[in-house]
Amino acid sequence: MILALLVLLGVIALVQWRAATRESLAEAAAPPSGQMVDVDGVQVHARVLGSGPDLVMIHGASGNLRDFTFDLAQRLSPHYRVTLLDRPGLGWTARLPAYAGAWRKTAEPPREQAALLQRAADQLGVKNPIVLGHSYGGAVALAWGLTRPEETAALVLLAAVSKPWPGGLGWLYKLTGSTLGSALVIPMITAFAPKRAVESSIEAIFAPQSAPAGYEAHIGTGLTLRRTSTRANAQQVTSLRPHIVEMSQDYHRLKMPVELVHGSADTIVPLQIHSEPLLKDIPQARLTRLPGIGHMPHHANPQSVIDAIDRAARDAGLRPRP
Repeated sequence: MILALLVLLGVIALVQWRAATRESLAEAAAPPSGQMVDVDGVQVHARVLGSGPDLVMIHGASGNLRDFTFDLAQRLSPHYRVTLLDRPGLGWTARLPAYAGAWRKTAEPPREQAALLQRAADQLGVKNPIVLGHSYGGAVALAWGLTRPEETAALVLLAAVSKPWPGGLGWLYKLTGSTLGSALVIPMITAFAPKRAVESSIEAIFAPQSAPAGYEAHIGTGLTLRRTSTRANAQQVTSLRPHIVEMSQDYHRLKMPVELVHGSADTIVPLQIHSEPLLKDIPQARLTRLPGIGHMPHHANPQSVIDAIDRAARDAGLRPRP
């Protein structure tokens, strides 16, 4: 029994060492590209580009702000002051202290995430922004609009999670979102996840389109595979649905312009479950359906997203730089 215990402790030590080594390499390969903003001791990573009316961009699950700097943010920066923010626990933003730790089953709700990012944006001088959110980030953008309705010019929601969905999230989220999986399985994922598994995950997110060349290297997938980030992502996703149920009761309060952009071939956040029903809650919302496009419309059809942002700006009375 003593020998078995020693072997077990050795395996645990090996896993943790290898995980830490891979995390160090990932962080060296994708360092912060912006600035760190201190919000009551919580470090928020932000990057600001361009000038013009304020546009805040919030990334989805398993991602970071680099998803937007691959292409879209640079297209927008001549016309808008673009503020990109890493969500709590992802990229280079820290977790809120109340939710940190391997043994926790809860995670930062969209409203608390929005509050943290709002306070960081305040420090950066953001005023009356258009707030864009992709996927999970769409839920945070909706929370932003609900908590600051008079200080949010417009919302632009890309393949956004907005309505309660039927069914579960799949076995991997169930496993990594559990207490035991968080403590034991996630370090093994960090330590040993093969490159092909990462590539397959990216392929699934972009399907039926393909990821653009260089995307994996640019976004820094190793950042997402860090123990803290994998844990934060799993906990946030698995605990999201009750918050969507609660938030959806208040969508009728959103009176600002709202643009929805959603691909008809999105199987991760289906159009028929989210954006189409959302139109009933927000009558002034405008939905752009993208035939044959999957879950990444800002990469597959960036011009449609830019057009939606420009319409939102016009309807909000803002004037982008020519």
